[in-house]
Amino acid sequence: MVVLALATSVLWGLADFGGGMLARRVPALTVVVVSQTLAALVLAAGVLATGAWQHADGRLWFAVAAGALGPLAMICFYRALALGPMGVVSPLVATAVAVPVTVAMVVGERPAALQYAGIALAVTGVVLAGGPERGGTAPVRQRALLLTLAAALGFGGVLALIAEASDGESLGGLLLALLVQRLCNVLAGGAALAAAHRRGVPVLPAGGRAELRAATPALLFVGVADVVANGTYVLAAGIGPVTVAAVLASLYPVVTALAARGVLRERLRSVQAAGAALTLAGTLLLASG
Repeated sequence: MVVLALATSVLWGLADFGGGMLARRVPALTVVVVSQTLAALVLAAGVLATGAWQHADGRLWFAVAAGALGPLAMICFYRALALGPMGVVSPLVATAVAVPVTVAMVVGERPAALQYAGIALAVTGVVLAGGPERGGTAPVRQRALLLTLAAALGFGGVLALIAEASDGESLGGLLLALLVQRLCNVLAGGAALAAAHRRGVPVLPAGGRAELRAATPALLFVGVADVVANGTYVLAAGIGPVTVAAVLASLYPVVTALAARGVLRERLRSVQAAGAALTLAGTLLLASG
């Protein structure tokens, strides 16, 4: 379970880093819609190859809900980032982990004492690793704060819903649940993209369709990495406990920060380094249970 949950955080972190890099030259909403469309095509091929449609059951409604909620949370997140300051908004969204952890504890999960300490250290570390700004920072606008909280609740809700979307016992059931989630992602995100286009908001990069086609391999990586991360999370949550799986899977901001350090040579500030260290300590405590 620990390995699967940590794999989830690595994949989500790399997907976020790749998506952020792409968003520098392609509109962010277009990155979301195109990457999710490509991922849906890959999943559809897998469902057809394995006959996974035979696993359809009532659990798919959880996948539908997760698929509809995800793009709404992403839109709130992007709007909050636009209002800024980003250094405050980004780490606050990591508190989304509180939703699946709370749900799991309400239904009766009780982590060991060391794991409680690990959860506290890991969540604190993730927030610090986001590099929260201090001194001289523009105050967080009320609207930005509300959008950030909405995004965190949305992302947390997706984590809780996808954990219920498959029984975790069959590859076919998992593939089908992920496909349904992605199709709903594409429908909701596509509607938002169409609305933006009608308002005159640019939906293509400066280089037009040719530049978008050139970015297809990177968009495919972002979409597939996100899909695989959802799959490994569902498996980890199925093995349980969800309280531990959700926290370990939520370490992706640390991965994103480390990727920026390695690829873009961004320097980690002391608060980020401290956050990474706390996250590592929390991970070790969680794994000890």
